Amino acid sequence: MAERLAIVIKMTDEELMKAVHDGDHTAYKTLVNSHIKSVSRCAYRILRNRNDAADICQETFLRVWLHPEKWEPKKSKLATWLYKITYNLCVDQLRKYRKNRYVSDPQKEFEEILQSTDAEEIHSTIKHRRLNFALMMLPEDQRSALTLCHYSGFSNKEAAEIMSISVRALESSLARARRSLKKVLSDPSEINFDRGHSSNYLEKTNTEKSLL
Repeated sequence: MAERLAIVIKMTDEELMKAVHDGDHTAYKTLVNSHIKSVSRCAYRILRNRNDAADICQETFLRVWLHPEKWEPKKSKLATWLYKITYNLCVDQLRKYRKNRYVSDPQKEFEEILQSTDAEEIHSTIKHRRLNFALMMLPEDQRSALTLCHYSGFSNKEAAEIMSISVRALESSLARARRSLKKVLSDPSEINFDRGHSSNYLEKTNTEKSLL
């Protein structure tokens, strides 16, 4: 077992996938360990829910085990293929639960933060929470574009491939997302705590694909 592991950890992605196709559990475990953190982060940044992200991550790697032949190394890198699976699963999840993806009581969360006596801690935490709420407000395509390009390090071309859209459409989503985030982060009043989502600005600028 130890000898096999020593061999497997030196394999390329293509060699690992070939071994997985042959039913090699050691190769599969090595592949999962290499990619699970990045896939999990991607799923969480899109869904903003740790339990859902964990489920998506598990389903992604289950599909790898069941259908390793679907990866075409001449067409895309393994990471790109894994993210494409993850992205599609996340989109399905968002569509299924589109009305329930927001924090149930954000106002209560902020009140708890303000109970702290450390002014610097309050400022830092509120800034972080405000960013999270702003990200949750974004339509799925904009949040995914930011996740893939900004947080996961994919090029615009790679992210567009993952999302099955043109590079121009991806760049448009990125531009709209950045404008929306800048607006909300510069003006806290854009966050409507009573409804758990954005106020008029985001509702006007992100209409047809809003998660609301």
